[in-house]
Amino acid sequence: MMMVHKKLTLPTKICATCARPFAWRKKWERDWDAVRYCSDKCRSASSGKRPG
Repeated sequence: MMMVHKKLTLPTKICATCARPFAWRKKWERDWDAVRYCSDKCRSASSGKRPG
């Protein structure tokens, strides 16, 4: 019997800030549909664009 790695079948998205693909994580299980950024760094970079 051959085992299939679960990481190959995880859903992916494209980050709204850096445009890199990222995969589903357990901590995003409840709100995967709302996840837009691959990391806290990208999330803060997108919200840091304020007129000054």
